[in-house]
Amino acid sequence: MDWLKTPGVRALGVVLFAILTAVGAQVSLPMVPVPMTLQSLAVVLAGGVLGPRGGVAAMGLYLAAAAVGLPVLSDGRGGMAALTGPTAGYLVGFVLAAWASGEAGRRGWLRRPLPGIVILSAAHLSILLPGAAWLALDIGWTAAMSGGFTPFLAGAVVKSSAAWLILTAAIRRG
Repeated sequence: MDWLKTPGVRALGVVLFAILTAVGAQVSLPMVPVPMTLQSLAVVLAGGVLGPRGGVAAMGLYLAAAAVGLPVLSDGRGGMAALTGPTAGYLVGFVLAAWASGEAGRRGWLRRPLPGIVILSAAHLSILLPGAAWLALDIGWTAAMSGGFTPFLAGAVVKSSAAWLILTAAIRRG
């Protein structure tokens, strides 16, 4: 994807992936205590397409938009209270996952299906683990694991598989 090396195109990619993450937040299954969204798919795609720095920049822009109060988080939330509330650990995990998927892509580790899907699933874990850990401060470890970690594992594998297919198609075209 040599076309992404142009600074203007990279900057546009950062903005577009921040927007895609916001759109993914609105595709939500209301669950308690954490909604299930398509955000993490956008997050790992951001890293996979833009690389580690670009993916982190996209998530930084997304979090900045949330911080200033734009309704980009799940359920149309925004503002500092949402960024420091019980689900803030997942948002921190977005930055980690974008970096991880970007680094994996940069190193060529996403070229084959099984390793690629496993690595992208691990990137999803870098969202879920800090998310559940932060949530545990509010509701306790057992409740955080049963409500904010375990229900998301199957979806993480499905989204990782979808991300791998999308990234592979993009690499072939690019």
